[in-house]
Order: sequence, then C-alpha cells, then structure tokens
Amino acid sequence: MFMTLILGIETSCDETAAAVVENGRVIHADVVASQTDLHARYGGVFPEVAARAHIETIDTVVEEAVLTSGKNWQEIEAIAVTYGPGLPGSLLVGVNFAKGLALGRSLPLIGVNHLEGHLYSTWLVNPEKPIEFPVVALIVSGGHTELVLMRDHGDYEHLGGTIDDAAGEAFDKVGRLLGLPYPGGPSIQKAAEGGSTTAYDFPRALPERPYDFSFSGLKTSVMRAVRPPHPHGGEKLKPGTLREGVNVADVAASFQAAVVEVLVTKTVRAAETLGATEILLAGGVSANRALREAFSQQTTLPVRIPPLKLCTDNAAMIAAAGFFLYQQGQLADYTLDVKPNLALTTYRGTSRGM
Repeated sequence: MFMTLILGIETSCDETAAAVVENGRVIHADVVASQTDLHARYGGVFPEVAARAHIETIDTVVEEAVLTSGKNWQEIEAIAVTYGPGLPGSLLVGVNFAKGLALGRSLPLIGVNHLEGHLYSTWLVNPEKPIEFPVVALIVSGGHTELVLMRDHGDYEHLGGTIDDAAGEAFDKVGRLLGLPYPGGPSIQKAAEGGSTTAYDFPRALPERPYDFSFSGLKTSVMRAVRPPHPHGGEKLKPGTLREGVNVADVAASFQAAVVEVLVTKTVRAAETLGATEILLAGGVSANRALREAFSQQTTLPVRIPPLKLCTDNAAMIAAAGFFLYQQGQLADYTLDVKPNLALTTYRGTSRGM
C-alpha cells in the first residue's frame, strides 16, 4: 500500500494542534499546545483569548509537527483542517493558516468536520485491526453528545443527541458548583474517588426517548442538593458555596454515575438493536475512567476507545479523517469558510459543498 501523509490542523476551541498521519491510521507526529491554564481563571474558555493564543502558537506548532514526524514537506500530500463546529475566531485562525499553507506549497486542502474528527480518532486505535461497518459511535465532549450509526465512511445516521447541555458542559457546570478546578471532567473524576455512587438519587432523564440525552435537569438537581438557602438581599452565591454537611466526594460520585449510566445504557441499546459490529467511543468525556470501565462491563461487543491523549481535541484525528475524505475526492478549495454550527452529515457519493 502506498504511503499517504496528511498534515492535520486543529483550532476549533482552546487547543492549537498539528499532526502528521500516515494512511489515516499511523501517527508520525502529534503536537498540541493546550490553553487550559490560560482559561482556568475564567472557569471556562474565553473565546477572544483563545483566538489570540492560536495566532501566537500555530506557526510553531505546525513546524514542530513536521519536524518531529521525521518527514519533510515534499512528502506531505495534503492538508486537512477543522472548519467547524467550534468557536468562530479560533476556527478562522486554523482555516486561514491552512489555506495559506496549501496555496503556498501547492497542496490539496481538505475541510474536516470536528465531530467527524473525533469519530476517526478511533481509527488510530489498533491500526492493525480494521474497523468493520456498521458501527455505533458515541461522540461525547464539552459541546457535543451525539449517538451515530456509521454504515461506511461518510455514511452517517443521527440516532439521537442531547436536547440541552452536553455531558461535558454538565461536568464543567457541576464542577464549578462544587468549587472544583476547571475543567470539570478530570476534577469530578478525582473528587469522586472514595465517594458513594448511591448517596444521591440524581435523575436519569428521558427514559422514554431511547437515543436522546438531557443533562440540564441533572445539573439542576445537583444544585438543589448542594446549595445553601439563598441569602437575603439577593446577592449571588459564589461558586463552591455549599450547604453544611455536603460531602463533595459523594456528590461527585453520584453525579458521575448518573451521567455514565445514561450514556452507556443508550449506546449499548443502539448497538445491539441495530446490529453494530462494535462501539466507538470518542470525545473529551471518553477519557472518564468510570465511563470506560462501564462500557467494558456492560456489553460483549468490542468497544474501541482512543488513548487519553486522543480523547481531547487533537490534530491526529483531523488528519485521520482527512485521509478518508481525500481518498473519496472530498476536497475543499481556497474559498473554504468556517462553519461554527456545522452538523455531522452524510457526504458519501455527494459533494460536501465546500
């Protein structure tokens, strides 16, 4: 098989990333400049700060990816870049840099859907063992919770998703309620160690809708359980202000258990009902230890989960998705624009309109 090297660029949120990937499966370089510490003081991502940080680091990150890959620019066959969904300013930095680079080096340009990138992070797991369709994939991240049936490359059926907060958003908001450091996912996982998963009977929403999710009510239930009575005078309670006797470990463990149960139950139901060969789990929340363990315990189907480094935003997944798009002739031109609200849609046999 011929070697096709794709350079991937990812700047959809607060990670500036570049990677070089061979044939959509083998990583030669994967460089990520994280902004987590930069945004921690705000308790979440500050869009203008994120965009400026991307501008300051993207050139260095791309050069480092090519250098550490052991390859040279003449071996790079195409450039893949995230064009949505994400923060508009952040996306613009990556797309405009990729367009300039592609134009300057006379390379094809590939626009990649960020959600599709998360799906293809699983193609970087066990490269020697191909994925056989159909598969059911759960994309679960800070901004997205989506359940997808994938019949082939580019052939997707949206089964369900969140009707309000994504799972990652719920982790961040509950973490803030409990006074835990940003981001909420890792902080709640750590706080939950030693806590009781049954100390609080938090709700499991939408049992009547087999493939949809809702976490807003769960977040509200946690707030009611931990917040003290509102003070007189209408002043706002500071994050981390808890009623007397609240055990943070118990709250964190019970909340985490509620999220995990809903995500696993609905995904396994979809996979078994629809005859999937395996389950793909991707996105930042897929790094959660309790979620990974629950999948391994609650289904006999193979579950493919990326290593922790590939769960959060990275460019290796963008390069992997870009390879399969490139194979099918799904190329962009230099008018490629950002689409902050881009949805995951089928493109198989059609033009993506890029």
